[in-house]
Amino acid sequence: MPRPFNPRRIGMMPAYTYYKPQGIPLRTLEQVNLTVDEIEAIRLVDFEGMYHVEAAKKMNISRQTLGRILESAHKKIADALVTGKAISIEGGCFEIADRPRPMPQFQPGRGFGRRHRGGR
Repeated sequence: MPRPFNPRRIGMMPAYTYYKPQGIPLRTLEQVNLTVDEIEAIRLVDFEGMYHVEAAKKMNISRQTLGRILESAHKKIADALVTGKAISIEGGCFEIADRPRPMPQFQPGRGFGRRHRGGR
């Protein structure tokens, strides 16, 4: 079983979530899906000009993970531009940076965290 993703921290939700080539009806277009964390990585590194180390810290991920996210995003954007596909921005595992994380709620009889397995 793969390890679960840690949520990537983003500064804000993107204002626009869909782009398409002009003059081509939407129903005839193929679509490429960018995740919200990919757009955040593009924004920090390519738009704001941050170094990878700074951007990775801001997103609460490693520099290597940021590099993989950027590579994936650049490949998807290039595919859409070269082949005339629409770009949809949605999904991904993220949290918005200025919102506090919810505290775990105590449930009677269940406690916090993982269940105790006998003898450990």
